[in-house]
Amino acid sequence: MADLYGHLPRGPAGVLRAAKWSLLGLRAAWLHESSFRLEVCLFLLLGPLGAWLGQDGVERALLIGSCLLVMAMELMNSSMEAVIDRFGNEHHALVGRAKDMGSAAVFVLMMNVVLVWALILGPRYL
Repeated sequence: MADLYGHLPRGPAGVLRAAKWSLLGLRAAWLHESSFRLEVCLFLLLGPLGAWLGQDGVERALLIGSCLLVMAMELMNSSMEAVIDRFGNEHHALVGRAKDMGSAAVFVLMMNVVLVWALILGPRYL
């Protein structure tokens, strides 16, 4: 959806409002999504470990960034599920398919974490 600014930059006040809304979204995810809380806890462990084990900036970015992608997709999945649940809890094949695909997207990015970490650290330590 287009915003009121068109092609103009938002300005500092708009950036601050957007940051506030983002923080509210992170808070809501933390309060209502146990999967997000688990992924944050894993990131608090793996993030510093990736920063320490990466030999250069690219390796650190890949190790840490792969974990951040999981949390970002979890936020998208949770937001999609919230919108779907807003319209009712009755069973519908398309609703089930959409929720399963959102979960699969998170799973694919979790496999990406395993792959990135294995390809970077495996040869070094095996």
